[in-house]
Amino acid sequence: MDENGTTPNIEDSELHDKVPVSGLYESWFLDYASYVILERAVPAIEDGLKPVQRRIMHALNEMDDGRFNKVANVIGSTMQYHPHGDASINDAIVNLGQKELLMDTQGNWGDIRTGDSAAAPRYIEVRLSRFSREVVFNPDTTTWQLSYDGRKREPVTLPVKFPLLLALGVEGIAVGLSTKILPHNFCELMEASIDILKGKPVTIYPDFQTGGYIDVSNYNDGHRGGKVRIRARIEEEDKKMLVIRDIPYGTTTTSLIDSIIKANDSGKIKIKRVVDNTAAEVEIQIHLAPGVSPDITMDALYAFTECEASISPNACIIIEDKPHFVGVTEILRYNTQQTVQLLQRELEIKRLALLEKILHGSLEKIFIENRIYRDIEECETFEAVIKTIDKGLEPFKPQFYREITEEDILTLTEIRIKRISKYDGFKAEELMRKWEAELAETEENLAHITRFAIDYFKDLLKKYGKGRERRTVIRAFNQISANVVAANNQKLYVNRADGFIGYGLKKDEYVMDCSDIDDIIVFRRDGKCLVTKVQEKIFVGKDIIHCAVFLKNDERQVYNLVYLDGKSGVSYVKRFQVTAVTRDREYDLTQGTPRSKITYFTANDNGEAEVITVNLTAQSSAKVKQFDFNFADLLIKNRSAMGNILTKYPVRKITLKQAGVSTLGGVDMWYNPTIGRLNRDERGTYLGNFEAKDLILVIYKDGSYELTNFDLTNHYEPNEIVLLRKFVPERVITAVYYDGGQKLHYIKRFTIETSTVDKKFVFISDAKGSKLLLASTDRHPRLEVKVQKSAKDPVASEQYLVEEIVEVRGWRAMGNKLAGEKIKEVQWLEPLPEEKAPEVVAPPEEPEHEAEPLEDDAPASSPRAMSLDVEGAETKKSQLGLFE
Repeated sequence: MDENGTTPNIEDSELHDKVPVSGLYESWFLDYASYVILERAVPAIEDGLKPVQRRIMHALNEMDDGRFNKVANVIGSTMQYHPHGDASINDAIVNLGQKELLMDTQGNWGDIRTGDSAAAPRYIEVRLSRFSREVVFNPDTTTWQLSYDGRKREPVTLPVKFPLLLALGVEGIAVGLSTKILPHNFCELMEASIDILKGKPVTIYPDFQTGGYIDVSNYNDGHRGGKVRIRARIEEEDKKMLVIRDIPYGTTTTSLIDSIIKANDSGKIKIKRVVDNTAAEVEIQIHLAPGVSPDITMDALYAFTECEASISPNACIIIEDKPHFVGVTEILRYNTQQTVQLLQRELEIKRLALLEKILHGSLEKIFIENRIYRDIEECETFEAVIKTIDKGLEPFKPQFYREITEEDILTLTEIRIKRISKYDGFKAEELMRKWEAELAETEENLAHITRFAIDYFKDLLKKYGKGRERRTVIRAFNQISANVVAANNQKLYVNRADGFIGYGLKKDEYVMDCSDIDDIIVFRRDGKCLVTKVQEKIFVGKDIIHCAVFLKNDERQVYNLVYLDGKSGVSYVKRFQVTAVTRDREYDLTQGTPRSKITYFTANDNGEAEVITVNLTAQSSAKVKQFDFNFADLLIKNRSAMGNILTKYPVRKITLKQAGVSTLGGVDMWYNPTIGRLNRDERGTYLGNFEAKDLILVIYKDGSYELTNFDLTNHYEPNEIVLLRKFVPERVITAVYYDGGQKLHYIKRFTIETSTVDKKFVFISDAKGSKLLLASTDRHPRLEVKVQKSAKDPVASEQYLVEEIVEVRGWRAMGNKLAGEKIKEVQWLEPLPEEKAPEVVAPPEEPEHEAEPLEDDAPASSPRAMSLDVEGAETKKSQLGLFE
């Protein structure tokens, strides 16, 4: 009963106290998610640190005495501020230490390249680096808060005067949220901050400790949705071995080697063995199997192993206790302006401290030199002493920047007699002038704070930038087609009658080698064509007349075909290409009428056009029952074209009379110096039109030349190349080089006399320090040489027509010496124009006539269209300016 004597309703009371479970879950989940986001996983924009990292740095600063501390001790000190286990703190310390910026480390801290872990925390030591002492800490500009148990105080954020977040990078996973900011180059961040303060546009890109290559074309300023591709740096040691020098960020040598072995076991690449010689530098040797192309293997390593990786950045940071998704440029601008504000606060604090020093120094000087201390000898109370001193200072008060307080007067009463007796007015005056000079400088810096901040960043760059140059090379990557570079690890077989293909039909007809990721193109007697992925065994339709590996967008593959139309009985002839199709979809190469069939078919890798003999039936009414047809008279069209009429009469048989030659002409090739690859897509420098036997000449900076084929899988290192051209044997090469042995410059002219492909030949001196400076294939090159006899003399310039000062000799010849004085610079001038070939006068154009109808038994052709196509090709070559 209650106090009123009534019995309460127990059921109503219980219902009133109950809270819905769904509401509790919602509240708890949001609280937990907020805690993980703000206190564990996502960094603050002010200092770029997660809470555990900030507490580690604060604990290290509290312990700092210039000597190394055991990591185990640092963990213990950090636990005063961080309410979590020692394992997570140890992992965070090791992660910061391995980035080699904020901490000096001692002992075995592991290796991010090999994946080796650090030693136990009781064995390794750490201390703050000079850099972190200078840019991370300042108690006067730090905002403080109580630690989790209220016993200590810790910084809300550290007053970092540097874009630390972008230099270190960060990765974290919270509840329903993640962040991934890639590390950037120290020196580039400093230079970009300076440009921001100067009002210039800036662009920054990631840089990794592991080096390698990076394609930043889709970086998107680090926003969500962006992507970077990173690659290992692979060098061709020789034709039998590749060497990996740098590994992609986020991988280790162990994981990389495992991925290579896995790709080899699955047949994607063919190698003999992998040797890991990593020590101070990464060196993974890949020994190739006999007959394997190093260029194709290099592409296959990028396609099928961890030698290439893709990273999607996601710049999420805490701004004013809330997560924000921003770009790295915005982060850099914020950190740069924050640095300016912190520098301004430090200058204001310094200015105030100098003013106080000058004030107290002036008070002390007045107190002693005006003997005010004698006036207080007769005072009987302390209050009288204060009033007497205050009265003695009255005439001088206008000169001070603020009012004189009782605390200032109390400071004067604490001056000892011994100090008064030894007071030196001259030294005091000198000290005052020094403080005033510092004050003037400080006020000058405050008035020009932007200039001061720029000087601050320049000073950081000068003191700490050495050894922190960019390690990851920025370059564009080519798209690697896995089908092209995959090793042929399977054999394709066909059962033509039953309509099966695959690599498991080992008792049937062998077709060719293939890989297990290839697509196969199939042609059937009924005029159907389809493309399907290779499998162990797959049914594609009976009466197969041709199957092979399908290469998408291969414009050199041409099919010649004769088919009988089932409705009209007419035989048609056509030439076509199959460049792109939908997998497993059947395409009709005839007109699609019932009983249509293919009566003749050839597949030609380079657009060959043969001559066939067509024999008609004896019962046909045609006057000529046997005639020849040349496929070269036909234009190449698409697969759905109907074709031209070959004959309207029944055909008994078609036989090959004469093998043909390519009607496609040569291949136009371009070289893209950005990625060091050849292409047919008109990207980069036009090299010329290449026939099957043509070669490419490459001249390297080390003074060697090499002849290569024009395969699209070839690799060229742009930074090592002086000249890359189509090889023309009669072309004269002009080269200027420096002989490291004789310390002289030479010029030579020679023609290529060797014919070995894919082998380098050195044509300059092999003395240490020798290097190739210039190379040209111009017919009449002109050279400018700048010389300076001594440092006091002006630079003189001399110009030469090269063919007048040096003759054409063998490629091994040393050449002629250039000017004997100290050569400052050599460079090519505009060459003399080449001799023009005599013009050929074109015959007058004939009036056009209407085409006459073909005879029923005559072969179809399109001579006028073919003529127009050839003329168009010649015009294209002329416009592109071939010099051959």
